[in-house]
Amino acid sequence: MVSNYLLLEEPLRMSSILEPSTTPHFFPAMTKIMGTLGLNSRSVEVISGCLNAGMSVARFDFSWGDQNFHQETLENLKVSIKNTKKLCAVMLDTGGPELLIVNKTERPISLSEGSLVTLTPDQDKEATPDLLPINFNGLSKAVRKGDDIFIGQYLFTGRETTSVWLEVSEVKDENVVCMIKNSATLSGALYTLHISRIHIDLPTLTNKDKEVISTWGVQNKIDFLSLSYTRCADDVRQAREFLSKVGNNLNRTQIFAKIENVEGLIRLDEILEEADGVILARGNLGIDLPPEKVFLYQKEAIYKCNVAGKPAVITRVVDSMTDNLRPTRAEATDVANAVLDGCDAILLGAETLRGSNPVETISTVGKICAEAEKVYNHDLYFKKIFKDAAEPPLAHLESLASSAVRAAIKVSASVIICFTSSGRAARLIAKYKPTMPVLSVFIPKLKTNQLRWTFSGGFEARQSLIVRGIFPILADPRKPLELMSAINEPALRVALDYGRASGFIKQHDRVVVFQKVGDASVVKIVELED
Repeated sequence: MVSNYLLLEEPLRMSSILEPSTTPHFFPAMTKIMGTLGLNSRSVEVISGCLNAGMSVARFDFSWGDQNFHQETLENLKVSIKNTKKLCAVMLDTGGPELLIVNKTERPISLSEGSLVTLTPDQDKEATPDLLPINFNGLSKAVRKGDDIFIGQYLFTGRETTSVWLEVSEVKDENVVCMIKNSATLSGALYTLHISRIHIDLPTLTNKDKEVISTWGVQNKIDFLSLSYTRCADDVRQAREFLSKVGNNLNRTQIFAKIENVEGLIRLDEILEEADGVILARGNLGIDLPPEKVFLYQKEAIYKCNVAGKPAVITRVVDSMTDNLRPTRAEATDVANAVLDGCDAILLGAETLRGSNPVETISTVGKICAEAEKVYNHDLYFKKIFKDAAEPPLAHLESLASSAVRAAIKVSASVIICFTSSGRAARLIAKYKPTMPVLSVFIPKLKTNQLRWTFSGGFEARQSLIVRGIFPILADPRKPLELMSAINEPALRVALDYGRASGFIKQHDRVVVFQKVGDASVVKIVELED
C-alpha cells in the first residue's frame, strides 16, 4: 500500500507563506536530523554548531578513515555535548559488501566516451584510464554482455562530472571489458561500483566490519548500528547475534537496516520484522532502480515503517549544499516531501562530512522540515495508521498511546508528557505522529552486574533521538523511588519546567500526561494555571 498523505485541507494563503518562518529556539523541527562527522565536521567548534543547529544523531562512516580518526572525532563530540548540553546519539555505519574502485595513487583518472576500460580483481595493478582494479573477484561471474555498470564518487554518486556509465562488452577470465558511455574524471581514492539487480556474493557483515564493531563499537557503547546493504531478514539476525557475542555493551544497540538495492526492497517486509528501523540509501537505490520508480518505492517503504512503528530515515536530500550555502529548489521540495511522506529523520552524508557548510546545512534542512510539519495532515495520517495498525486488534499499551494522541489533538494540548523507562510507550505515541512534541521523561532503573551498580536511562533516551517528535528528558537518578510513583508533582514539574524553558509550554496551556502505574496505564489532561 502506497501512502497518499495530503496537505492540510484548508487552502494555504499566500499571506501566511510570505510571513517570516518562526520556529522555537530549542526544537527546530519534529523530524530528526542525522549528520555524518569527519573531515570538515570534526572540530569541537563545528560539532557544537551542528548540535545547536538541530543534529541529534552523529553518524560515523567506516567505509573510510581508520579507528583513530573516528575516535578523535568522537572525543570532540563528547566535549561538544558537554558544552552545549545537548543529547546526541552515536551511529556506527558499516562498509558492508560495497564494490570499490581501488586507486592507491589517488591520481585523477580521465575516461573518454567510446573507449574501452577493463575492470580487474587484481588490486596490485595501478588504476589507469584503461584498467580499473576492484575489490571483488566474482564480477566476471556475475555480469553478462550488455549489462550496465555505474561508477560514482563515494557519497556523491550521480554527479555527472565525477561518475561514469559503462556497458559490459566482453568477459575475459576474471576481467570484465567495458565500453565507456560518457566522459568523466575520477578523482580521489574512493569510488563505488554498482551493477543494477546483480546479486553480490559477499557477506553483509564483512570481517572488517566485525573488527570495527568488536573494538570501536564495544569501546564506545554505540547506540545504533547502520547495517549497510541489508538484503534479507537473516542479515539483521546475524548482525544481532554478533552484537550479543562481542560483549554486554552492545546487547541493546539498535540495528537499522540500510536498504541500498532491489534485493533489500523486495524483502522489506521481512527485514522490518527484524530491524529496529530502516535507512533508505537513495544514492545507491537511485542507481539500482529506474528513476521514475524511486519516489514510488520511497513512499511505500516509509508507509510500511510507519505502520510498523519503526523509524524511517531518508538520505541524499541536499547534495548541492556540499559546495553551496543554499539547496536547489528541487532539493528543498524533496526534503519537504520526505516529511510529508512520514519519514522520521533526514540523514546528511557528504553535506556534513566534507561539505563547506555543515552547520548551515543542518539549520536549513531543519527549517524546511519545520515548515512541512506545519501543513502535514495529521488527522488523515492518524486515521490511516490507526486503521492499518488495528488489524489485528491493537495491544493494550498501543491502544492507550493512540488514545493519548487523539486526546491531545482534541484538547489542543501543547505537549504530550510520557513517563517511561524503556522508551516503548513514547515510541508508540510518536507512531501516531501527534502535532505536538512528545516530552519523554526517562525514569532511571538501578541495575547491577554483581560488581557495581548503575542507572539505566541514558542509553534509552539517546535511542529516541532518531524518532520523529520525541524529545527525551533524563530524570534525576538520585530520586528514583519518588519518580517511579504515580503521576507525581516532582516528576511532572521536571517535564513542565523543561517544556517552559524550550518555549513549548505557556501559562494556561493544556498538557496530556501518559504513564504506566503498576500494571495499568493512565492518560491524564492537565490544565496549567501558574
